[in-house]
Amino acid sequence: MGSTLLIDETIQPSGRPLHVAFLLRRRLWETITIRSVLAEPRRDVRLDLFRGLANWLIFLGHIPDSVLTWFTTRNYGFSDGADLFVLISGYTATFVFGAIMMERGFVIGATRLLRRVWQLYVAHLLLFFVYLTAVHDLAHKFDDPHLMDQFNVAPLMDFPVETLSQGLILKFKPLNLDVLPLYIVLMAAFPVVLWLMLRWRNAVMIGSVGLYLAARHYGWNLPAYPAGVWYFNPVAWQLLFVFGAWLALGGAAASRWLLSSRTLLVLSGGFLLFALVMTLAERIPGLGDYVPEALAGVFMPNDKTNLGPYRVIHLASLVLIVVWLIPIDWPGLKSPLLQPLIRCGQQSLPVFCVGLFLSFIAHFLLDFGSEAIPAQLLVGAAGLWIMTGVAYYRTWSKGVDRNRSSERSGEAAE
Repeated sequence: MGSTLLIDETIQPSGRPLHVAFLLRRRLWETITIRSVLAEPRRDVRLDLFRGLANWLIFLGHIPDSVLTWFTTRNYGFSDGADLFVLISGYTATFVFGAIMMERGFVIGATRLLRRVWQLYVAHLLLFFVYLTAVHDLAHKFDDPHLMDQFNVAPLMDFPVETLSQGLILKFKPLNLDVLPLYIVLMAAFPVVLWLMLRWRNAVMIGSVGLYLAARHYGWNLPAYPAGVWYFNPVAWQLLFVFGAWLALGGAAASRWLLSSRTLLVLSGGFLLFALVMTLAERIPGLGDYVPEALAGVFMPNDKTNLGPYRVIHLASLVLIVVWLIPIDWPGLKSPLLQPLIRCGQQSLPVFCVGLFLSFIAHFLLDFGSEAIPAQLLVGAAGLWIMTGVAYYRTWSKGVDRNRSSERSGEAAE
């Protein structure tokens, strides 16, 4: 995306006699030297746009049994907002922290990354406790214990201390609170992965594919509480995160020739059409009867936990066609109609957390109020409006803080 920036830290010879030990040290340094390509250091608004879209899709998709899910991509293809969110997160994390690590070293880059992990963890804990409290209080106030089971909060009643302690180590997760723990785990492991990718980008990408295949074959996953495994298997989903990092470190530039391949674009479009048919066949009663059993056995049900390979191919096909249709300098990115999505992408973490909580509130309102389609549309629109309001408020608040900081710096200089 855009032009590239090459940073090379190779040491040049000093001209002094080269002893054996020096030669060995030099050869080792040349082996691990950074030769990485980062995207041009300017903000790609497309990333903000589609990260905001992913947040909207996740919110709408977490309101079950409603017409709102038909406004998400999950009913029209194999991948959905979660896949897009993880891919873009890998790209943006590399773009930000890769530059820090390349310019200031591993220790500084790693500490900045871990500081971000801490911020994500604190945000998750805050959302976790607010979510638990809301589900618990509403279930008791409206005498609906089924709500506790439906949102996987029932263990809190029987084993409160153990349940909360398991929540602190991310093993216990209420319904719909799975994406942020996945993101935390991937980011926590990323300092070492990023250090390696800065040196051996393609080798790490191949290793990620190998780990993904091994996780699917051997069933590797993290344990959950009180039973089972993580809904988003981090050992499998790391593939999308690393793929995003690979794109940011020059993979996108090296793959730009794919955009000029008419054959690949046609194949990608054909696969998207195939995914549309297969997904609708699973969603619409009676339509699945026309799908051969052998074919249905491969794609139905959609393997989200272990990131079915067809989800990866579907997302890659979408990315290829979208990048072909929407270049980085597309004038439409400045359209007022797209600004709410872009703002939500720029303030992704608070918008994401608010959206998850609002999805529970929306489900509760529809459950205890009207389930008519107009009510569903109204609740969905209200949720998106609140998320957008949070994004604009955060943007305004950060601007005020920056201006105040500049004023104080000016006063100190005087």
